[in-house]
Amino acid sequence: MSGAASLMEVALFAVLALVAIVAALVVITHRHPVYSALCLVITMLSIAFLFLLLRSEFLWVMQITVYAGAVMVLFLFVIMLLDLGRADRSPARVKPVGVIVGTVLAGLLLAELAVGVGPQIVLGPRGAYDPEVLRTVGNTRAVGRILFREYLIPFELTSLILLTAMVGAMVLAKRKVE
Repeated sequence: MSGAASLMEVALFAVLALVAIVAALVVITHRHPVYSALCLVITMLSIAFLFLLLRSEFLWVMQITVYAGAVMVLFLFVIMLLDLGRADRSPARVKPVGVIVGTVLAGLLLAELAVGVGPQIVLGPRGAYDPEVLRTVGNTRAVGRILFREYLIPFELTSLILLTAMVGAMVLAKRKVE
């Protein structure tokens, strides 16, 4: 039975990962900002269910409530506030220099990831919170400790960046109306 359950988990993982990748590609290729934001919601939800497959229920709930909920409502609010959906835009012209530079930069990013992260993937994750510690401490407590001890400054800076972006969008929208 465990072999069938494992096969089912692998199949479900593959489907969720494929949905996340396709929705993420639609986010960056679709011209309508509202559709892009809705596809970003689909991406966030599929990532949330990947967390559930990893038996990380706390991150599953936080992914749905914070990212797929609050942040996406903020994004849609800003899109509607700026009225980006009604702008008539001419199709973008693709410049060969931009394609070459983008391809080179993407290749460099992939090479950097392969060199920097590749060995860790093969060797497995290293850290203070291995599965035995997580069984005794619990997922939620471990995430809270890491978030509010080791990553407190980046967490707060992220909230300030989102607040600044929201205020900037309101200023731009007000300037456009006047």
